[in-house]
Amino acid sequence: MKQLTILDGGMGRELQEIGAPFSQPFWSAQALMDAPQFVHEAHQHFVDSGAEIITTNSYACVPFHLGQDLYNEKGAELAKIAAEIARQCADEHKQRVLVAGSLPPPLGSYRSDLFIEQAAIPILDALIQAQEPYVDIWIAETLCSAHEFKVTQERLFNTNRPCYYAFSLADDIQGPASLRSGETVDSLIDSLIESNAKGVMFNCSIPEVMEAALVDLQPVVQAKGNHFELGIYANNFSPIDSSHEANDTLQSTRELSPQDYVKFAKCWHELGATIIGGCCGIGPKHIQALCEWKQSLKA
Repeated sequence: MKQLTILDGGMGRELQEIGAPFSQPFWSAQALMDAPQFVHEAHQHFVDSGAEIITTNSYACVPFHLGQDLYNEKGAELAKIAAEIARQCADEHKQRVLVAGSLPPPLGSYRSDLFIEQAAIPILDALIQAQEPYVDIWIAETLCSAHEFKVTQERLFNTNRPCYYAFSLADDIQGPASLRSGETVDSLIDSLIESNAKGVMFNCSIPEVMEAALVDLQPVVQAKGNHFELGIYANNFSPIDSSHEANDTLQSTRELSPQDYVKFAKCWHELGATIIGGCCGIGPKHIQALCEWKQSLKA
């Protein structure tokens, strides 16, 4: 089994927790604009907790959060600042910490119906160009459809950085593991095998739906070989339905303790997940608990 790597947690909620400027619709981008020192502090909290990968705070550097006019004026610049801050924080640490460049949904989270290829392409290209000099790997986050995955992969075709693709799952524990578009995870197998993916992850979904998705991806692991990785970074949200408007209100959280999260992580690891972290609402205490569990694996 490959060595376990610990990813960081959710930047938006951590920024809010430490008192950074934070409001809808700007979300985590407001700290980049008004008080970027908080972004460095949030990264540092995750590194201090043991995270081995930190993700750039570029998730909200898109028109969906900034609005079209502010995005046109500052979107690429803010993504560059986010990448610079993450790079600085990683380089200050005595142990090696990787920087993952975040490619968020360019036109809105959780809603595959909002994705329009022609509008998405220039946004993705701008985010890639702004962050590329500073990142070690790419994570395309919260992908909600096979089409969104295809378009994003095409935009990353020329990078020499390892590319990871993180899909958001429907928060439905009764049916088969499915993307928020309704497409099943097992319907992605052929396209994932043919892709440039270094790994596939599942993110920003409740922990309970992750196990079935990992099971469904076993054929991809077998076909891609030892260098291919699976990853999980679940959220601490209540279930999100298909009509959710990500910009309208803050999604409610649940009481998922660090110890509870580790119980889920142990199952994911048994099913082959070698990158585990957290998404929205999973904070430094959860990451520290994951790191302590990882240390116990070496004993």
